[in-house]
Amino acid sequence: MAVGTHQGSMRIGIMADTHDCLPLVERAVEVLNREGVGLVLHTGDYVAPFTMKALERLEAPVIGVFGNNDGDREALRKTALDGGNVDLRGDCARTSVGDLSIGLVHGHDTALLTSLMERGDLDVLVSGHTHHPLIGRHGRTLMINPGETCGYLTGTPTLAVLETGTKEVHLIRL
Repeated sequence: MAVGTHQGSMRIGIMADTHDCLPLVERAVEVLNREGVGLVLHTGDYVAPFTMKALERLEAPVIGVFGNNDGDREALRKTALDGGNVDLRGDCARTSVGDLSIGLVHGHDTALLTSLMERGDLDVLVSGHTHHPLIGRHGRTLMINPGETCGYLTGTPTLAVLETGTKEVHLIRL
């Protein structure tokens, strides 16, 4: 059985808003590795390149997008490229896992977020930005905001794990 899979499904780790909080980023990496995720999605606001270095210890590949607090995007891209496991795709990303179509945005561009929600062609849409966890539906699309990894605004650092086979989402407090 491949890492991160269970009877044909995969566990996907979802992170948002790490904001340079290295102790909690490192804790998130430990938790996601322990959870056996096969992929990690990061909705941005890494802030500085050294946060990317901490993500290199993930045992699963990472697909990420930029957030509104990611200032030096070129340095973030270079650090991600040098590390080898983070695929930093810009402001918006789309990927498929099995038969699930997944969209990924930070969420600060409300027009983009709304457009992706209204299109109705995604099975899952992952966003961040608000620092508050939210799991719900918009039409056929499962909407996931894992909250904030950093814990700065809410005092409750969280991440999420999606089971692709059942589309069940679990929030994990760090």
